[in-house]
Amino acid sequence: MRILFGMLLVISFSASGCAQPAGEVSLENKIGQMLMVGFRGTEIDAGNPIVEDIRDRNIGGVILFDYDVPSQHPLRNIQSADQVKRLTEQLQHLASTPLFIGIDQEGGQVVRLKPRFGFPQTVSAHYLGTVNNPDTTQLHATQQARLLDQQGFNVNFAPVVDLNTNPENPVIGKLDRSYSADPEVVTTHARIVAREHLKAGVIPVLKHFPGHGSAWNDSHKGIADVTETWQQVELKPYANLIASDSIPAVMTAHVFNAKLDSTYPATLSSPVLDELLRDRLSFEGLIFSDDMQMQAIRSQYGLETALKQAINAGVDILVFANNSVFEEDIAERAISVISRMVERGEISRTTIEDSYKRIMRIKSTFE
Repeated sequence: MRILFGMLLVISFSASGCAQPAGEVSLENKIGQMLMVGFRGTEIDAGNPIVEDIRDRNIGGVILFDYDVPSQHPLRNIQSADQVKRLTEQLQHLASTPLFIGIDQEGGQVVRLKPRFGFPQTVSAHYLGTVNNPDTTQLHATQQARLLDQQGFNVNFAPVVDLNTNPENPVIGKLDRSYSADPEVVTTHARIVAREHLKAGVIPVLKHFPGHGSAWNDSHKGIADVTETWQQVELKPYANLIASDSIPAVMTAHVFNAKLDSTYPATLSSPVLDELLRDRLSFEGLIFSDDMQMQAIRSQYGLETALKQAINAGVDILVFANNSVFEEDIAERAISVISRMVERGEISRTTIEDSYKRIMRIKSTFE
C-alpha cells in the first residue's frame, strides 16, 4: 500500500489490513498507536512478547537495533539483508494497522545496517557537510533511503539537524553526526536527505529538538543541561525546513534548558514542544520522543510522571527502545498507566485523540 502525506510525496507501507475508523477504536488501542517499542529477535515466533504487543495492544511501531546493549550481545534484530526483509514483513503481517518500522540509519558511525551484515558502507553527516556538495549528498541520501525501503523500513530517525556548536560533544560532534555549525549548511543537506527519504517512501525524522549540539554530556547517561550553551540559532534548521517543506516528523531531545523551561527537559516540556515547536514554528507533523528509557528521563522521573509530562507537552509517539534497559512488558505497563491517567483527568481524551489523528493521517490516507 502507499500512503499520501501532505502535498509533497507518497509514502509506502505494507500491512495485512487497514486502520479502523476513529470512532470504532478503543481508548487503549489509540494509546497503543502512540507507542514505538524495541524487542529482541531476528525472527518472530509466537512466544515473542512483541507479537502480543502488536496484535492485542495495537502498538503503533517498532524499532530495530543491531546490538543488544543490556546483555552486551552482538546480535539483536539484524543479521543479514534477507533476514531483515523477512523480519519486517513478519512484523507488518501481524498488524491490523500498518506499523511504523523505525531505525537509526544516519550514516557514518550511527548506523544499524552495518557492512559486517553485508550492507553498504555509509558516510557521516560531518563528511557531507564538509564536502558541501548537494549532488554528493543526494547520491548518498538516495542510496540510503532506497535501501531502507527495500528492507521494509518506513521511518528513519535522520537527518540530524543539531548544529556542531560544540565539536567536543560526546554524542554529536565527536561522532560526526552534525553537518555543520552553520545552520544554512545544515538546512541544505538535511533538506536533500529528507526529500530523498520521502521519495523512497521512508519518513525522515529531524532530530534532536530544540538542539543537542552544544551539550557537554550524554543524555543516554543523565540530564544534559544546555542552559548556558544553547543558542537561538539552533532553531534555524527547523524553522527553515518546516516553513518550506512538508516535514512529517521531529524527534525531541532530552536536554534541559532553564531559559526555555525551568522545570523539565525538552521531551517533557510544554513550553518547548507545544509553544515553541507547534505554535511558534507552526509544526503540524508527528512528534517522536527520544528513547524514554534513557537515563536523562529514567533516572529523574518515574514512568507515570514521564508519560504524563511527555503526552501533555505534545509528544505523539513515545519511543521505548528497550536497549538501555530491557522491559518486555513496557507496552502493557505504559498503556495501563496512560489509561488510568486519562480516566483521572490528568491527560485529556482530546490530547490522545489529537495524537491518534496525526498518526492516522499518515497511516490511513491510502492512495
